[in-house]
Parts: sequence; C-alpha cells; structure tokens
Amino acid sequence: MLAIALCWPTDTVLGADPQTYTTTITPTGEAELDAAISASSSLVSLQKTHAVSPFALAGRIRNDYGRLRTALESYGYYAPAIKITVRSRGDKNAATAAPMDGADPQLPEWLQAVPKGQAVQVTITPTRGEIFRLGRVTLVRASGDGTGPVVLNPLETKALGVKSGQPAIASDVLAAAASLQTEMKEEGHALAQVAPPKAWLRPETHTLDVEYTVRSGPVVTIGAISLSGMKRTHPAYIARRMTMHPNDLYQPSRIEAARQDLAGLGVFSDVQVNDAPPLSAGNQMPLSLDFKEGKVRTVAVQGGYSTDLGGRGGVSWTHRNIFGNAERLRLTALVTGLGGSAQQGLGYDVYADLMKPDFGSRDQNLSVRVEGIRQLLYSYRQTALLVRAGVVRRLGQRWTVSFEGQAEQEQIEQMGLVNDYTIISLPLGATYDSTGLSNPIDPATHGVRLAASVTPSASLINGTSFFTIMQANASTYFDLTHLGISRPGRSIIAVRGIVGSVQGASTFDIPPDQRLYAGGSATVRGFRYQGVGPQFPGSKYAIGGTSMDAGSVEFRQRFFRSFGGALFADAGQVGTGSRPFQGTLRVGAGAGVRYYTPIGPVRVDIAVPLNRPKRGDTWELYLGLGETF
Repeated sequence: MLAIALCWPTDTVLGADPQTYTTTITPTGEAELDAAISASSSLVSLQKTHAVSPFALAGRIRNDYGRLRTALESYGYYAPAIKITVRSRGDKNAATAAPMDGADPQLPEWLQAVPKGQAVQVTITPTRGEIFRLGRVTLVRASGDGTGPVVLNPLETKALGVKSGQPAIASDVLAAAASLQTEMKEEGHALAQVAPPKAWLRPETHTLDVEYTVRSGPVVTIGAISLSGMKRTHPAYIARRMTMHPNDLYQPSRIEAARQDLAGLGVFSDVQVNDAPPLSAGNQMPLSLDFKEGKVRTVAVQGGYSTDLGGRGGVSWTHRNIFGNAERLRLTALVTGLGGSAQQGLGYDVYADLMKPDFGSRDQNLSVRVEGIRQLLYSYRQTALLVRAGVVRRLGQRWTVSFEGQAEQEQIEQMGLVNDYTIISLPLGATYDSTGLSNPIDPATHGVRLAASVTPSASLINGTSFFTIMQANASTYFDLTHLGISRPGRSIIAVRGIVGSVQGASTFDIPPDQRLYAGGSATVRGFRYQGVGPQFPGSKYAIGGTSMDAGSVEFRQRFFRSFGGALFADAGQVGTGSRPFQGTLRVGAGAGVRYYTPIGPVRVDIAVPLNRPKRGDTWELYLGLGETF
C-alpha cells in the first residue's frame, strides 16, 4: 500500500487570517539567564517577521516550552516552571477576553476567534526553581586503554575544572571534556580523547551525576616531518628555520607556534600542519607540512605631503623570495621636494634594500642598502651616495639590537660654499617595544616604545675628525578606559620625548647633514623642517647644532567606526653645546583628523607655531599614513 501525506508550511494555514502578536518575558532576576531565555524563544526572534496564522502561532508557543526549558537547564535549573499566557489586547469579545494558557489544547481555536486585525499579547513567565549541583563526577577508561582507574595529575585536574558541589551549568560540564583533552594532548598524549559526558539527573537530591570516558593513549614524540607545496623556497632553509624537530615531545601549542612562525616569513599565503598517522616505532607521530606560496613580486605606490617638505611620491618594486631563502629585495625610486617652504627644488631618493633572514643564526637578519640622494633644502643642498650593511637581532618579544657599518660620499653646498665629504660610521642601536603591535603603522593604545643609538663617525676631509652622535627616543600610550571614562582603544593620550647630543666636535667641525635639527612632524610640528634652532643671520637657513631635545603630548579620540581626531602640542630646541636642553624653546600646537583603513590611519594634521621666529612659517599641514609616533 502506498500512502501519501500532504503537509502545509507551518506558518501558513489555508483560509486563516494572519495573527500579529507581541511577546513579553518576565525577568527571573538573573540578567545572563534572562538574555539566554530571550535568545532561545522563537516567539521573540520571529515576531518581527511576516504575520503568521493562528495555528502557526500556537505551534510557536508549544515549541517555546521545550526551548525555554533547555535554556534554564543549561544554567543548572533542571526543575523549572514555565507559564505562557496569551491575551487579546482590547478585546471585548467574551470568548477571547480572558487570558488563555499556552498549553491549553484549545489554544488554536481560541486564537482563531480573536477578531481580525486584533493583536495578541504573549507573556512568558519562567520560574527558575532550585539550582541543581554536580553530584558524582566520575572518570572511566575507554575500552582498550589499559586497566585501573583514571588518575589525573594536578594540571589535568585544573583543566577538567568541575567537581562535586558546584552548579551544574551545562556549558561548564561540556567544556570540561574539551579542556581535559587539550591538556592531555599538551602533555604528549597525541591520541587522547575525552568523550562528551553522560549525565544522570537526581531530582530527589537536586544533583546531576556526570561521567567522562577518557582515552589517554601513549605519550608521543614528533616523528618524521614531511614538507610539500614549495616551488621556489628551498626546503633545507625551512627545515633549519623550524622550531619543532623529530623526537621533540608532541605538543599542539608548540606545533602551532612553529606553523605561525613559518607563516610569518612573508613567503607563504598559507601553512598547514597535519598529523600523519599511524604512529611509527617508538610512539612517534609523523607530521606533514603543506605550504602554499604567495605572490613574490609586488609593486607599490608611495606618496606624502607637508607644507614644509612639500610633496614626495614614487614607486617601489619588491621581490619577497629572490634567492629561495625568504630574502627580500626592494627597489624604490622617489621624487622629493615638490614644493614646500623648506625646499629649494626637486630632489630624488633612490635606493635598493636587501634583507636576508636568519643570517648566521635564527632571529638575526642581515640588511644591506645602497642609496642615492639629492635634496635641495634651505639649510643645505646635498648630493650623496650611501652604502650600509648591518645585522639586526631580536632578543625576545620586545627587544631588538642592531649593528651597522656605513660609508657615505657626498657633496654639500651651504651658504655658497661647496664641500665634499667622506664619512665612515658604525651605528649601534637598541629598541624596546611593549605595544604588542606587529605593524608599526597600526596606532598604539598602550605600552612603551624606546629607542637609543650611538653612532661613532669619522669625517675624512682636510684631515680626519671624529665625533659621536647619540640619540634616544621614548613614547608611551595611556588608554583612558583605565579611568572609566571611555571604551577600550577609543581615547588615548600619547607622549613622546627625544634627546640628542653630538660629542667630540663643535657645530662647524662636522658636515651639515650630520648636525642635529628640529622642526617638522618628527619633532616640533608647526615649524618647518629644520626650522627650530640657530639660523644664519638675515636668512631662514638653519645652521644645525650639537644638541637637541623635543617633546610631544597628543590626545587621540576615535569617532564612530572609521574616523578620529587628535589635539597635540609639541616643544623643542636645538643648542650649540653638547648638553641638551639649551637654546631657544619653540612651541607648536594643532589638531588633526584620522580616517582608519585596514592598512592604518590616514592622517591630516594642521599645526601653528606659538612663538614663531622671524621668517618662520605661520602654519604647517601634514598628510601621511600612520600616526606621527
């Protein structure tokens, strides 16, 4: 016999008029539970959809009993009472004027009797009842996992996190199994499994007994590691780079850290690590690493503008894996000096950068640059060729140290005098960064940044003169959310300080480009680039100095999702002695707007000098990507 059943959609009944309704939930007194009840109710979630028939509304009400009971049970209330009543608002019809119990079998007919166009009020009143607590918490071995009781060590007991007497909250009971399994795997039990618990409700004692089935398996070490998917990258380099090795204890956290480290090389668009069972001899788990190489060549356009330095723009070409060991070559050509109150004409900046990672040892990079510069500043005109090579080494998550060797051949014209210089220098540097940002363009909201450098130099002209340039920068960021007056990351106070000193030579004993200057977005906004400090008499040509100090305070406020603003004040001075905090202090102030993009904030700042020097600019405009510090 063939039987055919005809079914109508649940929200539609032929011949029935749509029924509108509103839902009210009586609070239980526990805000988190109330939110869960509201989220579980289909009456609440569906009431703003299209109107439904009386039969469909009755179905929603019946279904909500079970949904609301599940929500209450998930918070440990296994003996709740749920009452749902339905009332026709403003109805004078005797048949429907009295409230109707949502569990009454006559509810569909009662709803059909509600006058057409008359809305009904559904009221949900949950009563929690007494909270249930965990009774016996038992762990049993899975079949084939040895004999004897399951005994947890202190770390596994902490990971399980449930014990007799605590509220029987479903999410805690379920999460305990996953947490214990994660801890056991972290201890080397690669095949560990903890099944979802079985539970027995004991209404007479208001308790819930739970039982976890545990399969620990043997302690496992890492076995053979296979690599696949690499076409341009040398597997031998990746093998040397990896932080996990055969015979290491199998720990998912270390394996994931190794995966992220390889993904962070900038060569791969994706790196996947997978177990490759079965276990080999000696309980070793083979691993397979699958790589997907990203695009190695990119072209980028650069640009920026300020009223003092004018516009600058150009293009860069980057190869991220030029020799197959994640080496990066970048070629950049920029046109500079497009207008600007501190410029006398067009210049250029052309350079090639080569970075070789893991030079000599892990976390130690070799950096080489060859650069040609021409800049026609009011302070001096410079044409130079620079070659530098150095090693940068990371010391932990926050510290970086560097050592370089640099040679520079240049010609500088200043106040009608032309001199050629050959300069040899050995910069030493160290930085500390606790902001937690991997991208320096991202705006910092907390932490400290420190940088210090010492550059012994020799100028080989008219004999040899030796001098040492020392400089230190510090910035810190304070989130006003710690004072309870803003949301996290929305209101930030940023403070910056800079000091510099030249030891071993007076101002005119060192080349003009090696002297210290202030003014511009990097030091004192509101004054043109190199516009703070001694000047040649009767001109706006900066002399430079042998000491410098500057400080900034900035308030940054985000608005909506993508916009922000800033208020700032800068102060600084340049002196002719080697001790900072000498000279004429100059102060500038201003404001700016920000537009936050996925690659960083676009910044527009306007600043004015509060004590403008003779022939100084009356205001400055700065456009760029990222915050000034």
